[in-house]
Amino acid sequence: MKSSYDVVVLGGGAAGLSGALTLARSRRSVVAIDAGAPRNAPAEGVHGLLGREGMPPGELLERGRAEVRGYGGEVITGEVSTAVRDGDEFEVTLTDGRSTRARRLLVASGLTDVLPDIPGLRERWGRDVLHCPYCHGWEVRDQAIGVLSSSPMSVHQAMLFRQLSDDVTFFTHTAAPPTGEVAEELAARGIRVVTGEVAALEVEQDRLVGLRLADGTIVARDALAVGSRMEARASFLTDLGLKPVEHAAGIGEHISVDPTGRTEVAGVWAAGNVTDLAAQVGAAAAAGVMAAAQINADLVAEETRHAVAALRQNH
Repeated sequence: MKSSYDVVVLGGGAAGLSGALTLARSRRSVVAIDAGAPRNAPAEGVHGLLGREGMPPGELLERGRAEVRGYGGEVITGEVSTAVRDGDEFEVTLTDGRSTRARRLLVASGLTDVLPDIPGLRERWGRDVLHCPYCHGWEVRDQAIGVLSSSPMSVHQAMLFRQLSDDVTFFTHTAAPPTGEVAEELAARGIRVVTGEVAALEVEQDRLVGLRLADGTIVARDALAVGSRMEARASFLTDLGLKPVEHAAGIGEHISVDPTGRTEVAGVWAAGNVTDLAAQVGAAAAAGVMAAAQINADLVAEETRHAVAALRQNH
């Protein structure tokens, strides 16, 4: 890692690598710092990404890193500890003590899925315990699908999975049973409602076979949809005064940005799941490109101001 760059990208997933690629192709010195813990690592394949349908997440990132490096950009493995402002620039320090400087920052550090504390659930995450009907729905079509009430979006989630299977069961878990119009809608779509706390997942031969309730009842299921609480990975931004805020939908915390990815801190942009909690890979990559283009334009404007000032001084 060099001592300074035009842009340091904090994160090496779809958003970060797309941003780094765009900047490298604009002849900017750029490094993407990747902690190596992508959110979609447990998934077998990436879905809904045109031209890369079903590609393993690790392979997609490996190709992306090679593309960034092919244009002179750098991708390094490391975890960011702090990012602080130093004059007109930023100093980024890694947990291993390495540090570098940047004129601009692109935050693309993703999010953490906080899951309900149910034995066996975390281990199945990204396989037969899933969250997104667009990312994983086709793979569980026509199966017996459970939906756990764990998020403000859980009923909506149940409706979406009902598009994929006639056998959908809504588990209220620790929440109150649906009433009124919501209960009517679930009934109208043939979605069974099971009340009572879910105590554990039943797994046989490394596959989900059901949910065990606190009273011992086992409800057979092949797949379980769970709405996680999604929290931006952004603790290293505290010294910049940039903190995650609660998402309007109540689904977690994110870094707030304008439509171009600009944060409230001058010189800092954000893209991908760190700001758009529901973004799939394609949307995250597109946001990385958008933010990178805005960063490059901002640097061009700054360089032009300096050039004009120098020209006037010489005359």
